[in-house]
Amino acid sequence: MKAILGFVVAKLRGAWRQLTSMRTALVLLFLLAVASIPGSILPQQGVNPEKINEYFVKHPDLAPVIDKLGGFDVFRSPWFAAIYLLLFTSLIGCILPRTRDHARALLRRVPDAPKRLTRLPEHHRGRTERGAKELAAALRGWRTVTREHPDGTVTIAAEKGFLKETGNLVFHTALIGVLIGVALGSMQGWHANRLLVQGPEQAFCTTPQQFDEYVPGTGVNPSDLPKYCLELTGFQASYLDSGQAESFGATVAVTGERTETAEFSVNHPLRLGDANVYLLGHGYAVVLRYTDTNGRSQTAVVPFLPTDQQTLTSEGVATFPDANADPTTGKPDRTKQVAFSGLYVPTAPESGMVTRSIFPEERNQRLVLTFYQGDLGIDQGVPSSVYRLNQKQVANGKLKQIGDGKSLEVNGSWTLDDGSKLEFLGTRPFVTVSLRHDPGEPVVLVSILLVLAGLMLSLGGKRRRVWVRLTPSDDGTNLLEIGGLPRSEYPGFAAEFAAVVAKLDLKEMGDDTREPVDALR
Repeated sequence: MKAILGFVVAKLRGAWRQLTSMRTALVLLFLLAVASIPGSILPQQGVNPEKINEYFVKHPDLAPVIDKLGGFDVFRSPWFAAIYLLLFTSLIGCILPRTRDHARALLRRVPDAPKRLTRLPEHHRGRTERGAKELAAALRGWRTVTREHPDGTVTIAAEKGFLKETGNLVFHTALIGVLIGVALGSMQGWHANRLLVQGPEQAFCTTPQQFDEYVPGTGVNPSDLPKYCLELTGFQASYLDSGQAESFGATVAVTGERTETAEFSVNHPLRLGDANVYLLGHGYAVVLRYTDTNGRSQTAVVPFLPTDQQTLTSEGVATFPDANADPTTGKPDRTKQVAFSGLYVPTAPESGMVTRSIFPEERNQRLVLTFYQGDLGIDQGVPSSVYRLNQKQVANGKLKQIGDGKSLEVNGSWTLDDGSKLEFLGTRPFVTVSLRHDPGEPVVLVSILLVLAGLMLSLGGKRRRVWVRLTPSDDGTNLLEIGGLPRSEYPGFAAEFAAVVAKLDLKEMGDDTREPVDALR
């Protein structure tokens, strides 16, 4: 039993040493960077949920596999968290013993000069009339220790370059700070997305029920959200002749803890207390009025989502589930529900079929729609997209296409075969915004600055030592011998040593006899 226990303890110690080695930390850091790549390539739940739906439509076989592997929510997946925690543990295991050793080195006195300074890589002999105090003062900037020996000689041990190891420790400690900041943001932060159409009736307040998507941290309650309401009052966009967006920004009316009219754009978010509102995208919402067979009119403001960001060619669906209700009871007939699915192009070509826009700005608007009637499937308790028809209902024949499609201009109308009427009243701009609160951002910012500072210290610092031996002579001068030793790779040490010799103002005694450097520590 004792042998088994000893074997297990030995294996655990070996695993711990392997985990806390700098090589393992670098490998884990590389793995974390590689694991972050899918989060940049694939659409993510907290950023572009509508893009995920598009990915499922375009890749029906691949998307479910990626979803099971956590590819659409990389930074909250178990495998990413495992790499994250292992890296955190490895860095702490690396830093603690190195910090202890560095502290000991700082407190330890510089060792005395070796007997034979001629065996050092750099060596010089000379005479001086200066005393030990003057020479120690000339070595300003070096950590010096002066020692007197029984034979009358005096040695000065000088050391420099501790900033290299200090920089290494600051660098790796700051990496832990980055990890802590990210973890703090994940636990105490929150983010939410909302598609906001212009108009007072489309305004929303910062409550979970009114967000299109809301992802709170593990320690966040709904009561922690800032109390604001936002209404989109304007949107401005400018485009180059090629159709590329030059600039765009939104104007919103803010009410709640403060009341104001504010503007924000892609690189200039709106500050709402501790939260920021980021502008992610924009598009057009189609305004439609449908008059059913009973003469009852309903108006809908329907966002059409861009399928081509360059030209803002957009797709969407407008549903009227209460259409054709019983005029006496007002009860809707599920077999007579109405929907219009189609394409909106802000600038249609002058001739030919309208299949895509040729410019993102509204210059020649067209709305191409197809009429559907039947059971929309919205009362089945199954979540479905409000931007697409329920294809299951279409496939089983409960929702049928009626007649051919129709292309409408602004203020154009379409009288359907059953006598109902659809009018295209125009469009309104919409924006997609992301609201985010991340208390870990200051920690990450400070840590990144420390990472850079530590990296510069680590690359710039060079550990080296210089020893001076002062031996009195009969002529009233002192025989002085200097040796230098770089503790790390330092091509410029010879020039620095020469500068130290010049600073001490020595009178040379001639050529030195240099012994080979071996076994000197």
